[in-house]
Amino acid sequence: MRVQVLFHDNCFDGAASAAVFTRFYRERVRADATFSYRGLSHKPGAEGIDPAVFTGDENVIVDFRYSQDARLTWWFDHHASAFQQPGDEPHFQRDTSGQKFHDAHRKSCTLYLADVARERFGWDASPLSDLLHWAELIDGAQFPSPQMAVALEEPALRIMTVLESTKDDTLIPEVIRRMQSESLADIAASPLIAAPLEPLLFRHQRNIDLVREKARYENGVVFFDLVDEGVDSLNKFIAYALYPDARYTLWVGRGASRAKVSLGSNPWRPETRKHDLAAIAGRYGGGGHPVVSAVSFKADQSDKARAAYQEILAELSTAGALPHLM
Repeated sequence: MRVQVLFHDNCFDGAASAAVFTRFYRERVRADATFSYRGLSHKPGAEGIDPAVFTGDENVIVDFRYSQDARLTWWFDHHASAFQQPGDEPHFQRDTSGQKFHDAHRKSCTLYLADVARERFGWDASPLSDLLHWAELIDGAQFPSPQMAVALEEPALRIMTVLESTKDDTLIPEVIRRMQSESLADIAASPLIAAPLEPLLFRHQRNIDLVREKARYENGVVFFDLVDEGVDSLNKFIAYALYPDARYTLWVGRGASRAKVSLGSNPWRPETRKHDLAAIAGRYGGGGHPVVSAVSFKADQSDKARAAYQEILAELSTAGALPHLM
């Protein structure tokens, strides 16, 4: 039995979900299965998932949007924007397989998947308790302070940093395999993570300096433009470490393969959020959660990304709430 596990690429929660699913499947479904892993990324606009990715006897998606493809046999997700294509949600609701699950109120897909596997299939996830804890902490932004999230001293945060930045197609699948049986401390200390981490920590400090230099804070919003600096990915907690009273952070950047607008709300001041950020991003073809979301554009569409950034900034700077606040 060949199981193809498709996961949210460049994401700690995506990798951890893939690891948890694999161990669950081996222990409760079929012990002799073989697994392959492939990351899925959000593309500009609202394109559906490429049907060519469904290459296994069983095909699984974790921590990523829904597909109506008949070859999809397992699905777990927690994003409010999970149903992107026309007919996705009704198709999911009609499913009778008992193997597709969605809960937009869960903080991480990893712990949600483990809970479903325990409740529905009697699986014991306790050997992976540390992985579940950190996936929930990271994806739910449950850190005790933004300083902890920015310092990157914990093994899980070091792994997260490498996963979010790597362009190596072989690295994340290897991390997924190791997450099933090795401690996060051992994985972080291994050359697999330690070697690429060193230059990333240098870049992380540069990004802190860039945000400090470029960011402005008005009407409860920290906002900055890093298009010209060629940055499309950074630690999303930097702005809150610099501006702890902010309600939102909003920025636009551009890398080699995309331009991107990122939206976030302050997890240390949740009571101040007045907008559904997933709904805002959805109007531009993006998505995510009500508390954090993003919109991707093609790399040569930085003008469109900047226009969206300016429109969203005007909206976030107002005190009014959207009709579908969650």
